[in-house]
Amino acid sequence: MLFTELPLCEALQQGLEAMNFTETTPIQEQAIPVILDKCDVIACAQTGTGKTAAFLLPLLNNLQTEPHDEHKINAIIMAPTRELAQQIDQQMEGFSYFTPFSSVAVYGGNDGDAWDVQKRGLVSGADVVIATPGRLLSHINLYKIDFSGVKYFILDEADRMLDMGFYDDIMKIEKLLPKDRQTIMFSATMPPKIQQMAKTILRNPKEITIAISRPPETILQSAYVCYEEQKPAIIKHLFASKNPKKVILFSGSKSKVKEIYRMLRKMGLSAGEMHSDLDQAQRDHIMHEFRNERVNTLVATDIVARGIDIDDISLVINYDVPYEVEDYVHRIGRTARAGDSGMAITLVSPKEQFRFHRIESFLEKDIYKIPLPSEIGTAPEYNPAKERKSGKQGSSRNKKKVKTTSATSKPQATEKNSESTNKVPRKKHFYRNHANSSK
Repeated sequence: MLFTELPLCEALQQGLEAMNFTETTPIQEQAIPVILDKCDVIACAQTGTGKTAAFLLPLLNNLQTEPHDEHKINAIIMAPTRELAQQIDQQMEGFSYFTPFSSVAVYGGNDGDAWDVQKRGLVSGADVVIATPGRLLSHINLYKIDFSGVKYFILDEADRMLDMGFYDDIMKIEKLLPKDRQTIMFSATMPPKIQQMAKTILRNPKEITIAISRPPETILQSAYVCYEEQKPAIIKHLFASKNPKKVILFSGSKSKVKEIYRMLRKMGLSAGEMHSDLDQAQRDHIMHEFRNERVNTLVATDIVARGIDIDDISLVINYDVPYEVEDYVHRIGRTARAGDSGMAITLVSPKEQFRFHRIESFLEKDIYKIPLPSEIGTAPEYNPAKERKSGKQGSSRNKKKVKTTSATSKPQATEKNSESTNKVPRKKHFYRNHANSSK
């Protein structure tokens, strides 16, 4: 379906044309008409399917065509991370370019000036508030905010917010909003907690489900079957002959990201690291350097997989196998964008073989296993069923050891983040310009 076939107002059609949006994605085609009809919606769609436009466009259209209080907050969009909040705000800026609506992004990880900008937007009534739950609650706890004009409440990546422990925060915020409103919930998965929340805050919602899409065929996927201790040698081998540009190397833990980053720097490579220990200014700087090819290899946790829009990534390396199929799709989906080709290489240790086999089952194909270079040593047999059994037995044998493990030896938590966005035109805006100048 073409966007011109949707009953969107002229100002939005102008914005879509300026951003070169022509055809809808499946989630946009199904969700936009339902949201335009003012129905509550629960939509199951993965990151990268265009779901941001699926809720922003009808929201802006309804604000443009329906009466609302111009001096009060009219819509609240909740996001699990500051990166996703930023990117929703960026798309909001593009879509609303030819409309009079204002927005303010409310998230942590910045300085006192940004707090003041956020407070000004909340108190004076920005039309749309895009916020992480914790940061918005921090403002709510310190001064009075008028939510009486809120007509739209949108939860993006609701499953991630619950995974991060935001259920109570969301419910506290929801109780402050008018009951007579439209509530929209987007989630990549639909676990029992999400269904429970939907029953609590949605009224007779329309359900929309978009299946997880497979990676494009233009991505050449391959893997090294290896022992965990062989992984550093494989990375060194991959970068020994040449230094490819625009590479993202993913790992699930911050400590491993830092370790790989140091290793690449010792090799004399232009590398950067991205993880939650960096503040917002440091993250912005690294991404700027990476986009402009002053940093060729970005070593990152999954914080990048769900939130960074860079078109010309040549290679994605998975240092470890992600636990969820979706995360694998998000990771390697950073390459081969906009019709280009790309490569994805995954390092698979024995204990990760069953997880990797699940990915192959989802893709309905065997991913090519690259022979291990002789100087690295002998590779383990690829036998996912065997490794799954041995893994279960090992965990059973180690139960007593777990009880005596030091409290300081906690496993590193993995990080999740947001969705990719299209490039948008720049637009002057009071809240946004002040917020940007304070980063």
